[in-house]
Amino acid sequence: MEKEARIFVAGHRGLVGSAIVRCLEAQGYTNLIKRTHAELDLLDCARVQEFFEEAKPEYVVLAAAKVGGIHANSTYPADFIYANLAIQQNVIHGAYRHGVKRLLFLGSSCIYPRETPQPMREEYLLTGPLEPTNRPYALAKIAGIEMCWSYNRQYGTHYLAVMPTNLYGPGDNYHPENSHVIPALIRRFHGAKQRADSSVVVWGSGTPRREFLYSDDMAEACCFLLGLPDERYEPLLGGDDTKTGRFEPPLVNIGVGSDISIKDLAQLIQRVVRYEGRIEFDASKPDGTPRKLLDVTRLSQAGWTAKTVLESGLKSAYADYLRLESTQKNTVM
Repeated sequence: MEKEARIFVAGHRGLVGSAIVRCLEAQGYTNLIKRTHAELDLLDCARVQEFFEEAKPEYVVLAAAKVGGIHANSTYPADFIYANLAIQQNVIHGAYRHGVKRLLFLGSSCIYPRETPQPMREEYLLTGPLEPTNRPYALAKIAGIEMCWSYNRQYGTHYLAVMPTNLYGPGDNYHPENSHVIPALIRRFHGAKQRADSSVVVWGSGTPRREFLYSDDMAEACCFLLGLPDERYEPLLGGDDTKTGRFEPPLVNIGVGSDISIKDLAQLIQRVVRYEGRIEFDASKPDGTPRKLLDVTRLSQAGWTAKTVLESGLKSAYADYLRLESTQKNTVM
């Protein structure tokens, strides 16, 4: 990509989008197109098409999505599938209609079957039942992958779907009910420390294992893929399985290649926050998928590997949370 290329980052205020914006700006890209929800409602098909006509982006990073943890996914399944399907179809179709050169579609590792072999390879997509607690969200993301694949096959577009593992870092969502595991635990341990609580309750048994990727590392991977020369980018776009008989979606996993139990994660966050009470696990709450570890061979063979060690990333995330909390307190005052 040329440094002056018009790049639309959909969802630039979220954890994913803000990290990608930071990465692109650090690499010298000067023509980033950003729209807030108030400026552009991605659920509004007509308005999205008008935006593409007006802004004429050459590249699109589709990081906008409705996201949340187990509680949010279980409580609002209709909201999750509706919003994500609408956003995807509006942006992907708009990109096609207005000649976007490359589109990067951001998904999630929850697209893979609940009981899939570990680590999860890209070809394991659609080989078994999904985790029920986030099935609507996962199905929406699978539909997004299929849209990229279908448009590539029918129209010769160059759309690539990337599936990051569980993310954390600056700009995360610390909502007390709708956040993912790391921001939820950071908030919970910090609150317990401030109140001098004797214990913190963590949902589930603590035995599931999860892989966690620092958001700035994810952004580096996305910028790396988006900027690959054609001869290295096009092989990642898969093939037409209706002709070859091979299941090769335009899909690349983004992860670190190692995981940690929720119990060990909780203890690590406890140390980072410096909370001195005890941890209690509530096994009556859902665990979710037993294990989610991505196979990142395809990405590493393309030339990229993650750099941030988990403890170091958690310290940065906690510092970001403290800055956010301080800002909120000053705003109230």
